[in-house]
Amino acid sequence: MPPKLRPIQPRGTHASPTDADLTAQLRATGLRRTQPRVEVLRHMLKVAHPVAHAEVATALEKHGLDRVSVYRVLVDLARVGILTRSDVGDHVWRFELQRGDRSHYREHAHFFCVSCGAVACLSDNVVQLGPRGRVPRSVRARRVEVQLKGECDACASA
Repeated sequence: MPPKLRPIQPRGTHASPTDADLTAQLRATGLRRTQPRVEVLRHMLKVAHPVAHAEVATALEKHGLDRVSVYRVLVDLARVGILTRSDVGDHVWRFELQRGDRSHYREHAHFFCVSCGAVACLSDNVVQLGPRGRVPRSVRARRVEVQLKGECDACASA
């Protein structure tokens, strides 16, 4: 059973987490604090949607992190439950900060733009997954992902 994690404050909240907060989050999962892990975690707190490894690596180049190190950190953070990862059907893993309780990821939908590849989280009221917003009991043991595909506003108006 994964450790009970105290959620880190995501983007849009009043206070930014300190290095001590990020270190505590890493240590709670059994990971050592390393500068690459802190930088990746800090970056993931700033994004409000699932992002591909390449996007994270490009954003963190200025911190001296190479693509391989960023990928390893993303996988490590997903393995311990700080991040979640998904594939929207294009064979590209996208990573997202685990927010709130641990059921959040499996019980919300994503929108995937088939033109530009952008991915956005959809609010709970956009797609109802079953009675009271829960996955039906008959599929509880399986991983359930709901994805809507289409064109985003920017691509549709182009």
